[in-house]
Amino acid sequence: MKKQKLYLFDTTLRDGAQTTGIEFSLEDKISITSLLEELGIDYIEGGYPGANIVDDKFFSKQRTKNAVFTAFGMTKRAGRSIENDVGIKALIDAKSDAICFVAKAWDKQVEQALGISLEENLISIEQSIKATINAKKEAMLDCEHFFDGYKANPNYAKSCIKTALDAGANWVVLCDTNGGTLPFEIEQIVSEILDICPGEKLGIHAHNDTGNAIANSLAAVRAGVRQVQGTLGGIGERCGNANLITLIPTLMLKNEFSKKFSLSINNEQLKKLTHISRAFDDILNRAPNDHSPYVGSSAFATKAGIHASALIKDPQSYEHIEPELVGNQRSIKMSQQAGKSNLLVALKRHNIEVDKNDERLSALLKQVKEREARGYSYDGADASFALLAHKALGTLPKYFEVEGYRTSIERRHNVKGELVTVSEAVVKINIEGELFMSVAEGNGPVNALDQAMRKDLGKYSDIIRGLELVDFKVRILDGGTGAVTRVLIESKDESGERWITIGVSPNIIDASFEALYESITYKLMKSSN
Repeated sequence: MKKQKLYLFDTTLRDGAQTTGIEFSLEDKISITSLLEELGIDYIEGGYPGANIVDDKFFSKQRTKNAVFTAFGMTKRAGRSIENDVGIKALIDAKSDAICFVAKAWDKQVEQALGISLEENLISIEQSIKATINAKKEAMLDCEHFFDGYKANPNYAKSCIKTALDAGANWVVLCDTNGGTLPFEIEQIVSEILDICPGEKLGIHAHNDTGNAIANSLAAVRAGVRQVQGTLGGIGERCGNANLITLIPTLMLKNEFSKKFSLSINNEQLKKLTHISRAFDDILNRAPNDHSPYVGSSAFATKAGIHASALIKDPQSYEHIEPELVGNQRSIKMSQQAGKSNLLVALKRHNIEVDKNDERLSALLKQVKEREARGYSYDGADASFALLAHKALGTLPKYFEVEGYRTSIERRHNVKGELVTVSEAVVKINIEGELFMSVAEGNGPVNALDQAMRKDLGKYSDIIRGLELVDFKVRILDGGTGAVTRVLIESKDESGERWITIGVSPNIIDASFEALYESITYKLMKSSN
């Protein structure tokens, strides 16, 4: 039997941005998009053009190479022509491949929340979809409050779907907006909807307010939908959305789904899942959840002696899949070989070919584990891992050495009598025995240090001219003013390539210096290859 295609739609950058305590910068959105492309997601919903400055900038360029770059927004406002609706114009003008419109499918919400007639709502859906098709973009309708609306007035909920399809919509997405619908209800209702909408045009958008977002998504797939929406880590408004990090391996590795469906994600991309999940946590500046299914550090861990004994004899006793399939590893004493396999995958990512029996691998693996115990996290700092690996394998050139640096902060009144803070850094650099000393001011000590390090790097100055620090994140790893600090720095160069380096120290400036030093070194290394 030929497998049916399932399409994955990620809304981390839009619906996930509604998570309490999470604010995505432009650089965050660009980095997360790269992770999603690396994973092989079909649709990436980038945000809401016209709603805020960050989203306007994000949609000023085409941000994806393979995924369908999708904008989100409301259907045309009632009582206004399609040509005079500024929201529609912002969506049409956005550099996106598709538009996902949201429209209420619950009659009570249409009349009470929007204050318009049921017919006006249908007209807005129709005209918005047609305008998108005319603009040569893929059109989708997200039926908000669909399941509650269907229970209250199934005929009207269905009319929203039919109106969108008749207007040319490529997809209609059924949204469990308040997250209160249960799996058996989802499966039943979706089955009934197939009478008016084929599964290959139907999607599911599940919220997690009853803890059933994943179960609801799987139930919808069983019933017939062929697009599944969710977010990385299940982030989202209130209790979050369906977690794609959990859904993807379930769809790919469990027979109920893998025998019937295919995804755009291949097995090699699936092996990156743990790395991508942890890199995403680093972008959010939060600690990974050790108990996350598939990707958590404890997902394949055991401490009970009797369990460990059984696990050695038969891993399937306590492992429902092989951890390596998702890039994770078994966490018991016999995990050295699994750890080495994981290491080989990471090295291959950087085109570092090493024989699996090379004695240097054990030393590198030990070093990685020791450093991670001190607070380093290489899942989110791939460039630093590449440098560490090259250094351990003896293949990292020694470009320059910082013999010393000093930073200072002074708060004073300027000539206008305004109270200002001035930061200054002095750096002494040795390049093949020749000393260079640079002094620079900055917006803070880290910025000053960055400016001073790159001010005069001798023969390497031209190579790093296009190097730019684009993001800086700090996380305290334990409490108190003397706590260990982790710094992540994201950099980019004139080619548009981005990379992340890491520094760890009780001193935030020292941690920042380490990450800056490695960023420059990584740029020099990749330029010499």
